[in-house]
Amino acid sequence: MAPVRVQRLEVPFFQMKGPVGAVAFMNAHPAFARFYLQRRSAADTTGAAALAHLATEPHLRELHQQTAVAFPDSAALGRDLGALFGRVKYYFPGFRAPVATTFVSGFEGKDIFVNDSLLVLSLDWFAGPQAKFRPVEMPKYMLRNYTPAHLLPALALRVATKYNRHELTANTMLDAMVSGGKALYFAGRVLPCAPDSLLLGYTGKEMVGVTANEAKVWAHFLEQNLLYNTTPFTVQKYVGERPNVPEIDATCPGRVGQWVGLQIVRKYMADHPDVTLAQLMAERNAQKLLNDSHYRPKRQ
Repeated sequence: MAPVRVQRLEVPFFQMKGPVGAVAFMNAHPAFARFYLQRRSAADTTGAAALAHLATEPHLRELHQQTAVAFPDSAALGRDLGALFGRVKYYFPGFRAPVATTFVSGFEGKDIFVNDSLLVLSLDWFAGPQAKFRPVEMPKYMLRNYTPAHLLPALALRVATKYNRHELTANTMLDAMVSGGKALYFAGRVLPCAPDSLLLGYTGKEMVGVTANEAKVWAHFLEQNLLYNTTPFTVQKYVGERPNVPEIDATCPGRVGQWVGLQIVRKYMADHPDVTLAQLMAERNAQKLLNDSHYRPKRQ
C-alpha cells in the first residue's frame, strides 16, 4: 500500500485561538471531534472553552515540542503506516485503512484510538525516556514500552482485535493464552521485521530467559492445573500486566501466558502451512488449536 497521509492535528490544535477557534478546529476535523473528543454533533460546542484553554497550557505545549523531536518525520510515519496497512489488506482484502491522525493528549484518554474510519496516535505517550514529561502513574516496567519503536507494534496489536475471534463464553486460562498468542502472531505477520521483544515488551534478557525455560514454563501450567482455570484473578496473574510472575520464577516476565500462547500458535501454523492468517484469526476454539499444534516443548 502507498504511504498513508498523516494529519498532525496537534499542529492546528496548538494554533487555535479561543472557543471560536476550538469550534472551528472541531468542525474542520469532524471524525476526530466525534470519536476522540466525543462531540455529539456539529452543533455541540460543549467543551470548546476547555479545549481552547488546554491548547494554551504551558506544560502541554512543552510536551508538544518534545513529541515533535521524537517524531519529526511525518513522511516516515506515513510510509510505516502504509506498509503495515498494506500487509493487513494483503491478508484481509476487505480491510480499508482509516484516516490517520496524530495528537498530543497530555496522557489523557487512549494512547491509540482506532476504529474502521479513524486512527488517532497520541504520540506524546510514545515520546520515550528523553521526554521531560512521562505518564507519572505508570509503573516503570510498563513505561519502558512507550518509545517511538513501540508505536507500530502497539498499533498492530490493536488492529488484531478486529479479526481475533473467540467464543463469548470462553473464559479459561487457555482461552486467554491462545487469544493473546493469536494477536501477537498477527502483529508479527504485519510487522515482519519487529522482534518479539518489541511485540511483547520484554527486555532482551527476559526473552533469553523465557526461551531457555520454555519447557519449565509450560510444565508449570500443566502441573498446577492452570489451563482450564476460570478464576479471573488467577488468569490475570499469568496473561495480564505484571512486572514478573514469581509463581513460576522471580525472573519470569509478566504476560508469560500470552508468550506461551504465541508459541502454541506458531507451532500450529508451522504444522498447518495451508492455514491462512485470516483462518487462524477466525478460529474460536483454543482447545482445537492446542490439540492440533501438538505443542510439547522439551527440556533443554
